[in-house]
Amino acid sequence: MRGLLAVVVLLAAALASGDAAAQDYYGAIAYSPSTGAHGWSNDHRSRGAAQNTALANCRKHAGDCAVPIWFRNACGALAVGANGYGSGWGTSRNLAESYALQSCRRHTGDCAIRRWVCTTR
Repeated sequence: MRGLLAVVVLLAAALASGDAAAQDYYGAIAYSPSTGAHGWSNDHRSRGAAQNTALANCRKHAGDCAVPIWFRNACGALAVGANGYGSGWGTSRNLAESYALQSCRRHTGDCAIRRWVCTTR
């Protein structure tokens, strides 16, 4: 009986962890430093899908797009300054923007938020 109970407990734990992973949502922001173009995505089921969508949206306007920030079940932000940019993520829009501004200010001045995006969860 103990063996059966152990199997049931392990199966329940595996199913519970699978449900948690199935509810993850990813987002990303892509940016072109040469043109200032950007693209974003949210609520994708994988990091790769989120990054690919953000890159595709950015590449409609520029060829040198890169993804400086991706996030899971959170928010991301991009801050752009006079001679550089920064990005950040957090559990809220305010946190993501704050981290992006801090990151940008390490490289340049006159930083401002260019884009923010959150997943729905």
